[in-house]
Amino acid sequence: MVSDTAGSETHQVFNQPSPLENYNLYTSDKVLRHYVSRFGGAGEWPRLEAYGHAAGHELLAAGFAANRHKPEFQPHDRFGRRLDQVNYHPAYHQLMAWAIGQGQHSLPWTGRATGAQLERAAMTYLHIHADPGTACPLTMTFAAVPTLRHQPDIASQWLTKILHSEYDPRNVPYGDKTGVTIGMAMTEKQGGSDVRANTTQATPLGTRGPGRRYTLVGHKWFCSAPMSDAFLVLAQSAGGLSCFLLPRWRPDGDRNAIHIQRLKDKMGNCSNASAEVEFRGAEAWLIGDEGRGVATILEMVACTRLDCVVGSAALMHQAAAEAIHHCRGRRAFGEYLSVQPLMANVLADLAIESEAALAVALRLARAFDRQQDPQEAALLRLGTALGKYWVCKRAPGHIAEAMECIGGVAAIEDNVLARLYREAPVNAIWEGSGNIQCLDVARALTRAPELVPAWLAEMEPAQGSLPVFDTALASLKDSLAGELDEGQLRMLVEPLAITWQAATLLRYGDPVVAETFAVNRLGSGRGLLYGTLGAAADRDHIIARTTPTL
Repeated sequence: MVSDTAGSETHQVFNQPSPLENYNLYTSDKVLRHYVSRFGGAGEWPRLEAYGHAAGHELLAAGFAANRHKPEFQPHDRFGRRLDQVNYHPAYHQLMAWAIGQGQHSLPWTGRATGAQLERAAMTYLHIHADPGTACPLTMTFAAVPTLRHQPDIASQWLTKILHSEYDPRNVPYGDKTGVTIGMAMTEKQGGSDVRANTTQATPLGTRGPGRRYTLVGHKWFCSAPMSDAFLVLAQSAGGLSCFLLPRWRPDGDRNAIHIQRLKDKMGNCSNASAEVEFRGAEAWLIGDEGRGVATILEMVACTRLDCVVGSAALMHQAAAEAIHHCRGRRAFGEYLSVQPLMANVLADLAIESEAALAVALRLARAFDRQQDPQEAALLRLGTALGKYWVCKRAPGHIAEAMECIGGVAAIEDNVLARLYREAPVNAIWEGSGNIQCLDVARALTRAPELVPAWLAEMEPAQGSLPVFDTALASLKDSLAGELDEGQLRMLVEPLAITWQAATLLRYGDPVVAETFAVNRLGSGRGLLYGTLGAAADRDHIIARTTPTL
């Protein structure tokens, strides 16, 4: 007698690659280790190895869980008392606890004298492979430190807890906690990037002045990480736009008058909550002088923009590595996808783009470490805006191309590429979108003309490496010597960024990658789409550099 179930199996699972998981993200990443060594010196990096192991194992799993179970807003308790509570999945807290325990939020302010910014940038890069959302509150906590130091009396009360290596997610007064996190509430709906259009009003409670207490009344369109223990806020005082530190709890132990209106239903950055909030007489402390709000937060903005560049470079590397891994494990038309010439061209092109992004990101981190040097400070001033503009803008198209390499499964939520694609535009928008970065470059060049020779000094050591680079650099020198046309700024900023990437690769990178990038990106016939590398490109060598060593 034949069983009713005989023949009911319709298929076997084969010709599918294994998932890219359970590996050390640091030791397996040849490109990351190369630039950490080039910019930070030879030697062991045990903290990065430990972070890489966690990010490729338990934190990678936690990232999927934290994005699947989004934060939930609980406005009141069951008796009707106002809570303004955001509840996170335990995986979110797991990610935050690991990062803070490793000093990802504090290392440059508490760690070694040299190389701490580089090490922290590499840690951020690894963390974002596991979850970009939690990187947001970590970045804000890290970036708040130089701003708070503008007000020593306030800094003395907060910095010990901000820099502490213990994560404490409890919603209790900050005085009862060993470790705290800092968020931001800058943006208002009528102003966006034009923060000088903010209408939130600050009124002194007694004497005006730095370190004094004010009450704030207003509405903030974006408050990122609303369960932070305090927020840096911009508001209008009698002296003009000013910077304030606004805690969730008042010093007397009562809740501050911060009312969450709703959580934003975002396309990306889903594990992290972003809220719309109202301040109804919330108490805050003035940081710096009245009317100097923008100047007070400038160092913070430089730090957050660095993390935008590092974050986009991480997303691009993860996308390229996933595409290469998939194509090495899947056959089509009788061959593995990775060895088919047209696909190999696309994979190699994705690889050199992600390597160029990481190269300038970690070059910026080294400049942060050495910013007492005027040359490094000049590179930082211009390079942060250039990197923020170009690397963050390249990420969405790069990830979309990687999804095409993988095919339909890349668009399914079980695959990390879907999350990366939703995440990719966030860094390009946060902390000033493309036009803002272009205007910042123009402002820097106009107000500080000494930046031009400093920037050229960074590029010129690569001169003589390739004719195509020499031609591009000469053209840029002519452009920089002319008048700046605001309507054409992108036509200046794009070649500035690409030439800088090429110079960084030529000076510090792999020679094959550097030459391939320069010829393709700077040449007169440069491709507008991925997969347009010339026939002379050593695709196998380039792909091997980005292939994870499992």
